[in-house]
Amino acid sequence: MRTIKGPGIFLAQFAGDAAPFNSLDAICGWAAELGYKGVQIPTWVSSFIDVEKAANSKAYADEIRGTVEKHGLKITELSTHLQGQLVAVHPAYDTLFDGFAPASVHNNPKARQEWAVQTLLHAAKASQNLGLTEHATFSGALAWPYLYPFPQRPAGLVEEAFDELARRWTPILNAFDEVGVDVCYEIHPSEDLHDGVTYEMFLERVNNHPRANLLYDPSHFVLQQLNYLDYIDIYHERIKMFHVKDAEFNPTGRQGVYGGFQSWVNRAGRFRSLGDGQVDFGAVFSKLSQYDFAGWAVLEWECAIKSPEQGAAEGAPFIAAHIINVTEKAFDDFAGAGTDRAANRKLLGL
Repeated sequence: MRTIKGPGIFLAQFAGDAAPFNSLDAICGWAAELGYKGVQIPTWVSSFIDVEKAANSKAYADEIRGTVEKHGLKITELSTHLQGQLVAVHPAYDTLFDGFAPASVHNNPKARQEWAVQTLLHAAKASQNLGLTEHATFSGALAWPYLYPFPQRPAGLVEEAFDELARRWTPILNAFDEVGVDVCYEIHPSEDLHDGVTYEMFLERVNNHPRANLLYDPSHFVLQQLNYLDYIDIYHERIKMFHVKDAEFNPTGRQGVYGGFQSWVNRAGRFRSLGDGQVDFGAVFSKLSQYDFAGWAVLEWECAIKSPEQGAAEGAPFIAAHIINVTEKAFDDFAGAGTDRAANRKLLGL
């Protein structure tokens, strides 16, 4: 077993125009002061990283890494959540998802998808230049509008959607394989890969691609009432990344999983800061340690009530307290009899 690395922090929800959140150097100084050991960098925040430049210039990638490491931090992974979303977009979401892409490709779904795919290819090479071995992203979705089977879905609709999703992602997965980096899909609502079954449907279509792996985030499973501990038992060999995020689900006689179109604070299911929700992180960290998870425990702050500054300040010690320094010996070694095969056979009457 290996000890989980951390605490790390995903910088996406903290990026902004005001110091210390407006540059990679400043935000790394802030994170280090809070006790974080690693940062996960969102590639769409241009004040943090130029992912195309990091792909094409090892010197620039070394500069980015130096900026982070001078604060005593490590880069845990890069993220292309927004760009990954754009690999597959149902037309119903075209207008909304244009906001994830540069203005030059707005109102042009084909150009937007090409831009997204190219950005992922840059992220693969940039990850290699930065010495990283995992990458965070979303799968995108073509079938999401048809999630609920009413009206009845036409035969073959979902299968065709997943066939196409696999066709789009296979060359991307191959590019990541060439540079030795795992693609870790965050299993998430609004993605066609939103639970274990849909991940398996996709995995089958990409021929069990060795780079098609998972970012584990239990908060999304709380909100859809999926057993997040059993999920680790089932998929631990594919779990390569870990977002430490809390959530709670409090159904009433008025609303449940679907949330009644309410704001986050008024939903039955809502994200919370670490320790304020219902995730059993003691059990989560134990299972991941049991299965020899070798990655980082990275805070993703999303809370309907608490401020991001307070959530970040509380998050580092929370994660540190849950990281298990795994044992290198059995607890009952002191009582070992130190026998050999002959003694064992004698004990068995052989």
